[in-house]
Amino acid sequence: MANVVGIAAEQLQTIVMRIERLEEEKKGIADDIKEVYAEAKSNGFDVKILRQVIRLRKMDKAALQEQDALLELYRDALDMTPDDTAAAAE
Repeated sequence: MANVVGIAAEQLQTIVMRIERLEEEKKGIADDIKEVYAEAKSNGFDVKILRQVIRLRKMDKAALQEQDALLELYRDALDMTPDDTAAAAE
């Protein structure tokens, strides 16, 4: 029984160490991504829009089309056509 507990403890320790290593790698990648967004911002790109573009590119094509159709429907229902929003901004 003590041998089984020892093996389980070793497995647990290995799993914890792997998770910790992956968390460190994830943090490093997140820092790298943050730097790329900062670079984009310094080059004049709108980071908020860039994040949205990245999110949209991850979407399934059908889901993206559905979202676009619903957005257009809602904008029409609220009388927010692109021409109206441009005029309101002026």
